Amino acid sequence: MHDRFVLRNLKRVNGDAIDIIIEQGTIIEVAEAGRGTGDRVTDCAGAYVSSGWIDMHVHAFPDFDPYGDEIDEIGVKQGVTTIVDAGSCGADRIADLAASRLRARTNVFAFLNISRLGLARIDELSNLDWIDADKVVQVAKQHRDFIVGLKARISRSVVRDSGIEPLRRARELSNQTSLPLMVHIGSGPPDIEEVIPLLEKKDIITHYLNGKSNNLFDAEGNPLKVLRDAIARGVHLDVGHGTASFSFRVAEAAKRHGIGLNTISTDIYRGNRLNGPVYSMAHVLSKFLYLGYPLEEVIAAVTTRAADWLGKPELGRIQAGDSANLTLFTVKHEQTALLDSEGEQRIADKTIETKGVVRNGEFIEC
Repeated sequence: MHDRFVLRNLKRVNGDAIDIIIEQGTIIEVAEAGRGTGDRVTDCAGAYVSSGWIDMHVHAFPDFDPYGDEIDEIGVKQGVTTIVDAGSCGADRIADLAASRLRARTNVFAFLNISRLGLARIDELSNLDWIDADKVVQVAKQHRDFIVGLKARISRSVVRDSGIEPLRRARELSNQTSLPLMVHIGSGPPDIEEVIPLLEKKDIITHYLNGKSNNLFDAEGNPLKVLRDAIARGVHLDVGHGTASFSFRVAEAAKRHGIGLNTISTDIYRGNRLNGPVYSMAHVLSKFLYLGYPLEEVIAAVTTRAADWLGKPELGRIQAGDSANLTLFTVKHEQTALLDSEGEQRIADKTIETKGVVRNGEFIEC
């Protein structure tokens, strides 16, 4: 690693051409393109630069199968400099996840699963005895630099006969810990009309574009009143693509009605990274380009908007004096098949491809 290096001839998503000069891990200057000087100069002509991408919904605890993966495989190797594990671990294993980030090159935060078991099993809220309120409060205090919220997966296969009660308990725990909720929605029961009214400002609905029958849009594609009301309250919408939670049809309905985008996330783990339909953050972002969102808005959904939700604006900017936290990428103009979670295929004429990241003063190729 050189003390001072220059990334030359980069483009911001607004079209501005810049050089970025980095010394000992810190951005010391954002200069006019072609003006930066340093020990090593890398010509990045043709590449875009943004602050490092943030994935708000991943599963980065490889001990748990099927929902697990290695941190850097779904982080810096994919152009994502910060990941937020979405409830892989409850109180029993959150300390192990926190320790694992010390060995990773990717920046890691986490939502704490309200079930102490986390995803050690996939019906983790089917037994209310697994919600240990005292432990949730205790570990939230112990890891307050790491835990950014609480996670409750509220769908039939997770809660089974527990109904809406796990979410009521999650709401109480949110109030006790002053941590917002991320709520996974999916197949009912409980009915979506029961779930959404319990969410408050800054809480997150993840999988809001899922195509299941218990989703947030009616048969004609109109947003439900509970969704409109939640948006008015300041509830945050997160994509959480995943294996079974993104529908082109629903996403088109949302865009038609002006719903979203807040944050785009992948819900990535080993299976859907290797076998699809997720593959990578860039692949998921390409689906939103296909849907007609401008590049600037797509990238904001994994940079400034995610950083603002985390309360860490420095993660969403490129500014002298900040730690160098960057993603470099290109937009390729060629036809590519894109598949949603319903098995529906669309052909895009342009896709995003990551080239590298800068994290902890190091340039890492993707």
